[in-house]
Amino acid sequence: RMLMGLLAGCIGSAAMLAIMMGNAGGAWDNSKKLCEKLKIKKTDQGKACVVGDTVGDPFKDTSGPSLDILLKLMAMVSLLIAPLVDGQDDWETWYFGLIVLVICIIATLVLMQKNILTWQDPLGAASIGGGDASEAPAGAPTVVKAWSDGPREAAASTD
Repeated sequence: RMLMGLLAGCIGSAAMLAIMMGNAGGAWDNSKKLCEKLKIKKTDQGKACVVGDTVGDPFKDTSGPSLDILLKLMAMVSLLIAPLVDGQDDWETWYFGLIVLVICIIATLVLMQKNILTWQDPLGAASIGGGDASEAPAGAPTVVKAWSDGPREAAASTD
């Protein structure tokens, strides 16, 4: 029963992850095409689109399809493990799971004590674009917005 639950959970989660990665990669790839269409390649948004394209291509082309190999590997490992757990009651060796849980909790506490694992945002002190818009040099390129947040923004921009 344990192996059936493991395989069912992994197949469901891997299928959702593969679909998400394929869609996200396609969206990032399409954002670069939008930047080219709007001719904003030299601005900060254009640079962000290049970064998105760099991340989107591996998402779309490699990460999603590689989950299929992961599913096959897990199925083969479960077939190899099946004889080891055959004939044992469900709670006969419960302490093995407890040992793994305690080791994970101790590792988490050690990482939190050394400030490797924290709730702090590593980019919290950074500002978008490296500074305030009023500090931009006179020859800096203007930012082109590809969308509008509604009539309030249009009214505010005419003031």
